[in-house]
Amino acid sequence: MDHIISKYCPRVEFDSYEDFFENFRIDVPESFNFGYDVVDEWARVDPNKRALLWCNDAGEERTFTFSDISVLSNRAANAFSELGVSKGDVVMCILRRRWEYWVVASALCKIGATIIPATLQLTTHDIAYRANTAGVKMLVCVDDDYVVAQVEGALPEAQSVQHKVVVAGKRDGWLSFDELLDSASETWERPTGSAATTSKDTMLIYFTSGTTGNPKAVMHNFAHPLGHIITARYWQQVQEDKLHMSVTDSGWAKFGWGKIYGQWICGATIFCYDMDKFVPAKLLQHMQDYRLTTFCAPPTMYRFMLQEDVGAYDLSSIQNFATAGEPLNAEVTIQWERFTGKKIREGFGQTEGPVLLATFPWLDPKPGSMGKPSPLLNIKLLDDDGREVEDGDEGAICVTGLKDAYPPGLFVGYYNNPEKTAEAVGGDYYNLHDMAWRDIDGYVSFVGRNDDVIKCSGYRIGPFEVESALVKHDAVVECAVTGAPDPVRGLVVKATVVLAKGYEPSDELTKELQNFVKKETAPYKYPRIVEYTDELPKTVGGKIKRKLIRTRDGVEEDEGKIHSPAADRQKLDESYEKQEG
Repeated sequence: MDHIISKYCPRVEFDSYEDFFENFRIDVPESFNFGYDVVDEWARVDPNKRALLWCNDAGEERTFTFSDISVLSNRAANAFSELGVSKGDVVMCILRRRWEYWVVASALCKIGATIIPATLQLTTHDIAYRANTAGVKMLVCVDDDYVVAQVEGALPEAQSVQHKVVVAGKRDGWLSFDELLDSASETWERPTGSAATTSKDTMLIYFTSGTTGNPKAVMHNFAHPLGHIITARYWQQVQEDKLHMSVTDSGWAKFGWGKIYGQWICGATIFCYDMDKFVPAKLLQHMQDYRLTTFCAPPTMYRFMLQEDVGAYDLSSIQNFATAGEPLNAEVTIQWERFTGKKIREGFGQTEGPVLLATFPWLDPKPGSMGKPSPLLNIKLLDDDGREVEDGDEGAICVTGLKDAYPPGLFVGYYNNPEKTAEAVGGDYYNLHDMAWRDIDGYVSFVGRNDDVIKCSGYRIGPFEVESALVKHDAVVECAVTGAPDPVRGLVVKATVVLAKGYEPSDELTKELQNFVKKETAPYKYPRIVEYTDELPKTVGGKIKRKLIRTRDGVEEDEGKIHSPAADRQKLDESYEKQEG
């Protein structure tokens, strides 16, 4: 039908990547609002159109049409309005994968309020920090003992919070979301005049993972969902009225990438499996039983699913597999294709924007490559002087031409931090500080964060290349490659490895892995140190904390110095956990 996309994109179909890159365009109306112009619009033109299929590990299952979401979000908008929430107010939501998130998010759009999605793993300190940074007026949380305890512990420090609402349960001292909905009217009129939103008003704030300091409040405006048309239709390749699943919690930007904005603009049905915890076999079973059409998950999940008997599951209904969040090792996509007959299409981006590079439909996936640049974003690889690098040379991934045409979907700054905003997007380009290189066919491959690149004996070694070599070995499930202190070389390559089932650490295995890497890549890149662990340190968003590993080993990144690793590791871990987003 392309009913909604065609309102904002003069062309929807393209003959080639080159045609797509040159001619794709998004026209952003001055007053675009996702709640009215997507949710309510689908409810108007196709009242029975399925929007969401939700299930959980308790055996519950619910289906919602766009009409259902429209009415429920009207009720929520009325209820929140009666509590004093109005345009410009900030509301933080800790809702895991509960179906109510879609209702709340749509309602807050209609009001013109700003939503902060947050993960249920936040501590009291994390919640207070976010509430005070953004002036949070209301908290909407799932009925979970840990979450409730952390919120109540944070409230004495978070003086801006006036209301706390609990979803899927009842708590003393909390407002019940169910009761608020029951008593609210299902009629809600779109505001006009000063109460109406514009596409430049702040719709959404994400807090970054905080692996290098306090989390930053990344600010997106009401045009942001339109930027995810590229993410959903042209990378994930969602189809109207077909089931799409992205595996993510509502507290993360990946949820916005894969479970609401672009997908609903495209008219796809979102499939949400509200899993208690990630169990690879259970996820595979749901992928099979619900006959999904498109699927997206982080590389780590693909790696752990490959530890199961993937071939025993019928995944033939899935026409497109996608991944983002961390670089995808070539061996993973090779193995996945062996079992499913389909390659995984990688995408790349940040909390700060939509998909920036991807393996689009016209491109054959190259194992180890992120694909090619998205249209509208003017992606270039630049050197330290802001000049574009040649094919084969490393450069920083940058969104350029910001002064000429600011792309929809890209963040517009950091909340209440004009200095950081000016530094990031106040010039002609935004530097992601992620290093990559481009081959002669235009495919871009990830090298690593600028501060992750290892400088050893005059060489620059990207951790991703070494990690990709290691995971080809049957013994390795996942690994993190970092620099470690060495009295002669300054730094040497170190691999922290999680072993597959049936393997145990040994000197013989270490030697085998080292020799394996020497054969897979340039010999000087092999890990001189191999350390085994049951799990890698990660942010609550699932990204490997390489900086924590480096700091534990005595590498001070900012000053380029090496200090004694005999520091108090427990204190260090606690410090990072407090900073983690």
